[in-house]
Amino acid sequence: MDMQTRTTINGLDKQQMMDTIAAIQGQPALAQFRFRARNRWVSGGENRSSIRDFYGAGAEDSSRTEAFEFTNGEPPVLLGHNEGANPVEYLLHALAGCVTTTLVLHAAARGIEIRELSTELEGDIDLHGLLGLDEGVVPGYREIRIGLHVKADCPDEELDALIEYAKAHSPVCNTVCRPVPVALRRV
Repeated sequence: MDMQTRTTINGLDKQQMMDTIAAIQGQPALAQFRFRARNRWVSGGENRSSIRDFYGAGAEDSSRTEAFEFTNGEPPVLLGHNEGANPVEYLLHALAGCVTTTLVLHAAARGIEIRELSTELEGDIDLHGLLGLDEGVVPGYREIRIGLHVKADCPDEELDALIEYAKAHSPVCNTVCRPVPVALRRV
């Protein structure tokens, strides 16, 4: 067993994880984060988001030297040119990433080694809501289904409990599963 095997689980540094938890327990204000995205419309359904800075752990973060750039587009059937994934597809990506990360993090905290993990997501949307053709139709996803393929070094019952815990503690899953106020204002 090499040094990395002894100090990490699921690719996470165990000591850093414990130090982070202890720091937040000792100074609860360190847990407050503010993430930011900036978006600029290009044409039609194409627009681009830039993500670089955020506030967290009591300070502005300056570790990112360049912004992450994301192009939102639409397929031709939705009047676009496949410039990029569309926003509701990015939502599936964000949900998959957050559920995966949350599951891996809490597995590591419980000493469970994940050997394989992949997800498949699909969601159903009725365009009557988006287009304003039927005010009785919600303009967002009606349902999202996540299929998890997980191999872990624990009994099935423990894995099922971990999956439910990850669902309850994933910030993106929690945001999608409950009403969240969104304020739109001109600046």
